[in-house]
Amino acid sequence: MRQARDFVVFGTLAITVLLAQGCATKSGSGTGDERMAQEERIGEPAIKEIPPNDLSVTTSRTSPPMRTELFARNATGLTKGSLIDVLFDFDRAFIRVDALPVLEANAKRLKEDGVTRVLLEGRGDEVGTAAYNIVLGERRAKSVKSYLQQLGLSIDLKTTSYGKDRPLCFQHSSDCLQRNRSVHFVVKE
Repeated sequence: MRQARDFVVFGTLAITVLLAQGCATKSGSGTGDERMAQEERIGEPAIKEIPPNDLSVTTSRTSPPMRTELFARNATGLTKGSLIDVLFDFDRAFIRVDALPVLEANAKRLKEDGVTRVLLEGRGDEVGTAAYNIVLGERRAKSVKSYLQQLGLSIDLKTTSYGKDRPLCFQHSSDCLQRNRSVHFVVKE
């Protein structure tokens, strides 16, 4: 009987030690909250481009009357033509090399026309969540604003983001997706 009791006590003690060691290694070198936050983080899958011929994404949620309204809102506000949109690579907010001359030409045009206020509208394409594209569009608009300020353009530059909710182009082609990955200039006077 005594041997059985000793075995139960020894077994209970061994399980307690093993559990304590397991809990101690779980805490790691950081604080418990930091470690738990790292372990609970859920990896978000990478955003991938959807081929334009994928019929599952070719339905537009924008009605024809809304498209007409969006076309009117997307006007730059200049009477002598328009400013050129700054295009971005997929899932990127840094200014492309081929966009630098566009920005320089737009800055020169704004100075020549005596424009005092411009709204920079950042956008994303239809790939990814609405929330992600809002953030990406804002980062794109702020990149353009920063570069225009570096060029010495000292006018009132405001930024906003429409993400994928106010597209400039409504077709589901690679050219249209590229056009929506942009910063659009709207002159406010």
